[in-house]
Amino acid sequence: MTTPDSPAGATTADTRAARASWSPLTIIVLAQLQMAINISVLPVSLGPISADLDAPATAAATALLLYSLFVAAFVMLGAKLGKLLGERRVLQASVVVHGASMALMASSTNVITMNTAQVIAGVAAAAGVPTFVVLIAANYHGRQQETALGVLAGMPAVASAVTFLIAGYLATVLSWRYSYGLLVVLAVVVLVLSFRLAPIPRQPSIAIDFVGVVLSAAAVALILFGFNNLQTWGPLVAEEEAPFSLLRLSPAPILILAGIVLGQAYFAWSNRRVKNHQQPLLAIEVMESREEKSAVIALLVAGSLGLAVGFLIPLYVQIIQDRTPLFTAVAILPYTAAIAISGVLTVRLYDRAPPRTLGIASFVLIAIGLLVVAFTIGNEWSTVTVILGLLLVGAGEGTLLTLLFNVLVSASPKRLAGDVGALRGVANNVSNALGAALASVVAVGLLSMFLASGFTRSELPSELQAGVPFGEVDFVTDTELANTLGETSATPAQVADAVAINAAARLRALRASLLIVGGISLLAIFPAARLPRYVPGELSAEDIVNEDARD
Repeated sequence: MTTPDSPAGATTADTRAARASWSPLTIIVLAQLQMAINISVLPVSLGPISADLDAPATAAATALLLYSLFVAAFVMLGAKLGKLLGERRVLQASVVVHGASMALMASSTNVITMNTAQVIAGVAAAAGVPTFVVLIAANYHGRQQETALGVLAGMPAVASAVTFLIAGYLATVLSWRYSYGLLVVLAVVVLVLSFRLAPIPRQPSIAIDFVGVVLSAAAVALILFGFNNLQTWGPLVAEEEAPFSLLRLSPAPILILAGIVLGQAYFAWSNRRVKNHQQPLLAIEVMESREEKSAVIALLVAGSLGLAVGFLIPLYVQIIQDRTPLFTAVAILPYTAAIAISGVLTVRLYDRAPPRTLGIASFVLIAIGLLVVAFTIGNEWSTVTVILGLLLVGAGEGTLLTLLFNVLVSASPKRLAGDVGALRGVANNVSNALGAALASVVAVGLLSMFLASGFTRSELPSELQAGVPFGEVDFVTDTELANTLGETSATPAQVADAVAINAAARLRALRASLLIVGGISLLAIFPAARLPRYVPGELSAEDIVNEDARD
């Protein structure tokens, strides 16, 4: 397709003649893989990490939250540093620091070291993520740019698919630490290859809005920290584990509300700087139109749904069903492969359907897939219908991630590519953290509720029920429950009944969690209905206004 700036007589042959080399994209993809594989190793190595570090099963989710929090909090600052110092130089620095954090992760001996490594990795990724979009915008145009953005959007899924196989094998046969050791090697490779990228000129006139940095970082941190502790501290009434309470209210919703207030303060401050002809932390043009705001909301929902599904599957397969990481990798492969393939191939649909149609169809597809999985899932993941459901969910999510990314890039001029990359980084990592928090809160809460209900209605003696750790439920496997009850006066028949109740409760919790996630996907149809009606391309903001005016 041609852009509005293209000559009226531009031909396909002219476009092909101007095709750029894919070498820069290869280097960018490797850098993206380095950062994406890190967060993919955590869920697939859930069991081994928990056992090796003597930590609860949700410790990996906490580490993932910390990583996502620091990326989301400082990615807008990272975009400004890229403009100020040069994107290639910032990318190289982020690759080095991220590689060092992976070395720390590989040698960690406790949860504190693991969390510290993920914090450092998050800061490094915050600087590197915005450079990906800038480098693509500088090297590719037209359909090549759309394809490159599709590949970039699909890389997390590719990383997940590859990681689940390699990391699953390493965690099962050797140790989960080898996966992070390989990331150190990859960091060295990316650093060497990065010198082949053409340097992008610095912009010394760029001013950093430090007040905006503080407001945005604090807002993101409070919101994500609040969501992550909803289960532990209580969604409304404060639990005993809560560090404090205000009129017996849990601090978790208080932190979320405080974060929302600070977020509004950040936008008010940014608008004030624009009126005073000062540079805001993030160019407001990238979220100025209704379509752009809807694309960001849809991206947040899509990312949260993906992380929730990607967290629920390993959690149940590995912790509840007591399977190996390698088995987990095989179980989730159809889902991750569908995301990666659809993310790249969806570019071919751009000439046939507008973003609005593709967005709505994708969210419906995700809901249908989750519905299929919820009603057909049993004690294994190998049934044809379950695999079909996961394929539908993956296809819908892969299409959304590429589509929404292209909408944001197409809606802004090239000079704002770094801001678009920062906005995507915020949306992706906030959604990752929200998805992990949603999955853990909903799944653990439902499991605890169903277990308590099942044991209450049973004929097991009250002293035996008191030995079941309902209030401390992280996830109770059949083996753990049998061992716990084996230390009581329970008879073998009573232990068998308790194990059966546990199996039924976890299956109900899984199905209910998937249905809730599917319902959220259907609600996302509303922001998807506000996506643009134009066919994505390399359009400027002015072109989009003209397109809407013609409609």
